[in-house]
Amino acid sequence: MEQNCIVFIILCTAAVVTIVLKKLDAKAAVAAVIIGFVAWLGEGYTGIALLATFFIAGTLATSFKMHTKQQANLGEQHHGQRTAAQVIANGGVTAILSLLSFLSAQQQPFLLLMIASSLSSATADTLSSELGNVYGKKFYNIVNFKKDMRGLNGVISVEGTLIGVAGSSLIALIYTAQAGFTIHFLWIVIAGTIGNLIDSVLGATLERKHVLNNDVVNFFNTLTAALVGLLLYGF
Repeated sequence: MEQNCIVFIILCTAAVVTIVLKKLDAKAAVAAVIIGFVAWLGEGYTGIALLATFFIAGTLATSFKMHTKQQANLGEQHHGQRTAAQVIANGGVTAILSLLSFLSAQQQPFLLLMIASSLSSATADTLSSELGNVYGKKFYNIVNFKKDMRGLNGVISVEGTLIGVAGSSLIALIYTAQAGFTIHFLWIVIAGTIGNLIDSVLGATLERKHVLNNDVVNFFNTLTAALVGLLLYGF
């Protein structure tokens, strides 16, 4: 109980810092604390570390050359300050899986792999989008592979895709720090990459047609990655 209180206080303190630094708005910070605490209850320090890695990597990527991206109309809305909807879109699957892990400790190993896969996709999506728009040379619509405008939904570049793979690998490394280096590392990278590509496909189709918004697309890409991780675990 004492340890839970300490973790909760640390999470609240970190949330206040993110508000002061204008990385999260107040509602987003509350959502982040809830998701983080549930991750702690379900998967302990590893769950917290995976979430923190995603948040730090995503924040740095979003902030990188922010002025340049905004001049090209490529910057995040709200000047990079995340909303509650964005936090839930990226971390909602992690929260659900962590709650299941808390309720059934026997299922923790494969649920942790699913969590890592989910955050692998979220990290890949954020890094490939934010940094791909900076370093990409040629941009293509993922559906028809015709050249398309940088920054549009569903538009990818080779550079951005590779950066996304690197983001997935970063999450996989955090996972292996707890579970050891096994084939699971590769599975997490594969799941994250597939989730990232699904995000682009949904962006080029349903999001462009305004059937889905970006937050729903992000939730689906993390859910897809988690399910891919589960499928690979079954092998």
